[in-house]
Amino acid sequence: MKTFILAFVVAALCSCNKNTITQIPIEEFLKNPEKTSFRISPDGRYISYLKKYKDRQNIFIQSLIDTSDVIRATSFSDYSVRGDYNWTYDNQMLFAQDDKSRDKRLLSVLDVNTLTVKTILSEGKAEVRILNKNRLTPDVITISMNKRDSANFDVYRLNIRTGELKTYLVNPGNITDFLVDADANIRLVKSTDNIDETILYRPDDNTPFRPIIKNNFRNSVRMVAFNGVRNNFYALSNVGRDKTAFVEINAENGREERVIYETKNVDIQRADYSKMKSRLEFVGWEDGKPQRHFFNNDTKKLYQELSDLVDGYEVNITDRDIAENRFIIQTFTDRSRGAIYLYERKEKRLTKLVDNSTIDPELLCEKKPIHYTSSDGLVINGYLTLPLVNDKTNLPVIVMPHDAPLGQRDRWDYNADVQFFANRGFAVLQVNYRGSSGYGKYYYSAGFKEVGGKIQQDITDGVNWLIANKIANPKKVAIYGRGFGGFCALHALSFNPKLYSCAIVQNGMINLFTYIITTPPYLLQRRQIMYATIGDPLKEPALLKNISPVFHYDKPKVPVFFLQDSRDRRANIPELNHYIRELQKRNVPVKYSLDTSERGSVGGDKRRLDNYAEIEKFLDANMHVKP
Repeated sequence: MKTFILAFVVAALCSCNKNTITQIPIEEFLKNPEKTSFRISPDGRYISYLKKYKDRQNIFIQSLIDTSDVIRATSFSDYSVRGDYNWTYDNQMLFAQDDKSRDKRLLSVLDVNTLTVKTILSEGKAEVRILNKNRLTPDVITISMNKRDSANFDVYRLNIRTGELKTYLVNPGNITDFLVDADANIRLVKSTDNIDETILYRPDDNTPFRPIIKNNFRNSVRMVAFNGVRNNFYALSNVGRDKTAFVEINAENGREERVIYETKNVDIQRADYSKMKSRLEFVGWEDGKPQRHFFNNDTKKLYQELSDLVDGYEVNITDRDIAENRFIIQTFTDRSRGAIYLYERKEKRLTKLVDNSTIDPELLCEKKPIHYTSSDGLVINGYLTLPLVNDKTNLPVIVMPHDAPLGQRDRWDYNADVQFFANRGFAVLQVNYRGSSGYGKYYYSAGFKEVGGKIQQDITDGVNWLIANKIANPKKVAIYGRGFGGFCALHALSFNPKLYSCAIVQNGMINLFTYIITTPPYLLQRRQIMYATIGDPLKEPALLKNISPVFHYDKPKVPVFFLQDSRDRRANIPELNHYIRELQKRNVPVKYSLDTSERGSVGGDKRRLDNYAEIEKFLDANMHVKP
């Protein structure tokens, strides 16, 4: 591997004067790490991870005390262990599998001492979410599950040794979130009537819940943790303000007691609270790049120690033991997927567990935060990645709108697609168009009912900004997106066809009627919000029809490459096939790849590699200068 990297470096240095880029093989961008989902046991004696055995993800365990030997704890050859497995406080391990042959989801327990596995739940298609583990009763966990009603999650107590399942809280049909206190009791819940949300509180299990806060969908209070002061709790709230702040709220009356931390420009998006030490760790936000504010010197010192050891990389602690001496650490930059480490604080020892990338970061490209002004005066943020060429003007460009029309965003992180395109000589534009999260309530609300309007104009304004600044070659602009990003690509070809040379659409949203109507049962509460923010299929059919690409197959003229996963739950394959046939009737150049392979399989990995090779060929063929 060192020889491989050295060859890249030498070639890159030799090619600088020629203004060319040394192309990295596609498989290097798509290569998955051999080991994933690292956890540490609460007593700090073991680390665990998932690794493939017989083409299925299985649990492996390594002792940190007695020996460094690794044990394969499970040997499944039928169904993979899912990545959301958990240690209990008495060295049991909870894990889920999807039994496709019987259309069931299995929840099982692994006894680490004997390596025996026992299935404790087999509940059909029910989703299971672990809400709480309690050190005082390690055999009993609190879970939520939608087995009674697929649209609603009830709360249960599950004894992982006996398999006994007791109903703890029956969902009346509108509860979407729960907050468990230090004693594993649910004292706060969030409910919705499809548009408004209400937070309800009860002081104990024998008292009915009563409402303390009511908001509409423009406002939000995200519960974080009880803080041990009276009945106060921490929350992320934008009530009464534009930018989300970290606050303390009195659960008895719902009043905000104080603002603990806020910023002027962006939302606070993350709050870390240590249940083990009953204290605040930090809050985090992203203003171009990730930032943190620490609430105690010990946590600040810990992160500083880690930052010094992995100079130049961002650091996330993903797991820790009870004593907070051993930590699982994840690192990354915009040019590297980084690595996973074990950090032993007393010894000041950092041990690499796995590299998530084999590519030298120096061969990859910087992702720069940018902003520009939209045609109606709104400041739009995003990221621009330029290829490693001497002349950074008149470049071919790939526009990459992010998925999900509202409430998501692009971040400063490593993105394999971005780096792949940049390595092929393209500038890559990522736009956090209006409606994206993290920039305040006004910015988010500005995207309502603008999925086919100003959101698309924000993307167009970004391309025009690149052209005006001589960065983009106006005759070499492509657009590529997944999900809603695919919608944006097809919308652009339908309503702004002269701006783009071609489009790549992966699992694209082509019909907003289908997208809204096929909302999964347990997300039905969101449907009314989609009616209010995107459009109501019954009351506003003209709005959705006018902007859905499926109804405008007569407009695209340039080549389109469709990549579709047959397992996509929101996809309507017959509808997509009809749309493609209509394009072909008009002699629009269409390439279509339907992936029917199993996710995570060898065949699936090969298909992904083949798809990117085809993407590269498609761009080579269609990003030539127009006459």
